[in-house]
Amino acid sequence: MKKVLFLCTGNSCRSQIGEGLLREMAGDNFEVFSAGVEPSKVHPMSILVMEELGIDIRGQTSDDVNDFLDAGIDVVISVCDHAAQTCPTFPGQVERIHWSIKDPFHGWSVDESKLPDYRRTRDDLKSRIEGFITSQTKK
Repeated sequence: MKKVLFLCTGNSCRSQIGEGLLREMAGDNFEVFSAGVEPSKVHPMSILVMEELGIDIRGQTSDDVNDFLDAGIDVVISVCDHAAQTCPTFPGQVERIHWSIKDPFHGWSVDESKLPDYRRTRDDLKSRIEGFITSQTKK
């Protein structure tokens, strides 16, 4: 089973949403993780927009990318430009994919007026993940 790591700067929004979506959409086809180059915590707004789809990401944690260097990761999907530029080199044959996705982060408060930004991020990731799953099953 391939191990997939979603990577962004803070590991609070985009990579967390990506982790939850791929885990839900691909079932047992992948082992899925997320990490940040400067990890923080899972953003409550990310949790809210995932709950809208019936996906619970409350149990996910914000982890440091360096914790995964020797974890046998097969695919690293960076979802922000900063993380793509600062990502350490993983040993072995690691497939690198970069998706430049707009950051929905507007501070740590729960502000329902910002939900559309988080929904756009979630929906963008969902669309890209559908394509990723299709491409991986052809390999």
